[in-house]
Amino acid sequence: MTSITIRVDEQLKRNFDVLCDQFGLSNSAAFNLFMKAVVRERRIPFEIKADSEIETRQKGWEAFQRMREVALASGAGDMSLEDINTEIAASRNGQ
Repeated sequence: MTSITIRVDEQLKRNFDVLCDQFGLSNSAAFNLFMKAVVRERRIPFEIKADSEIETRQKGWEAFQRMREVALASGAGDMSLEDINTEIAASRNGQ
């Protein structure tokens, strides 16, 4: 194994680290994937894209709505914020 040192803008690195985290990759793993693909295909071979914040919120809202529909269809009533927080706390405590 060898190391590569590159200089990049500090904000660019922070943004890259955030996106890599969203992809479930370290920045080192992301560069390794990129370099292997470039060598294998002899071109810039792919696009990795994260959803925009708006798309992420929309998907979250849609998932919430689907879960709510399932809960209501199974006879579960609406929960208050206090009920929800109690459920979350119990889940985190292994209860």
